[in-house]
Amino acid sequence: MKNYVAFLFQLIVWSCFTFAEWLSNRDHLLYKVLMFLVFLYLAFLLTRMIVKSNRMTIFITIASLSAYFLLQFFLHQMLPSRMAFL
Repeated sequence: MKNYVAFLFQLIVWSCFTFAEWLSNRDHLLYKVLMFLVFLYLAFLLTRMIVKSNRMTIFITIASLSAYFLLQFFLHQMLPSRMAFL
């Protein structure tokens, strides 16, 4: 159950990252990469506090990042195609 809660908290962190990235759309790539690293560190620390295992923390972080990037990929693929029909 702790793993599931940690995974959900990480998805919340990635949602906050998406919002922060949307707000800073005119920033340089370097600043976006630094912002990503800060959010990655925060997600890692949050999960580490919940799970208390380095191996499981790394696994959950990789799983949540994979889910986040897959969702971003599918949304970017689906939304422009729907907008073309409007």
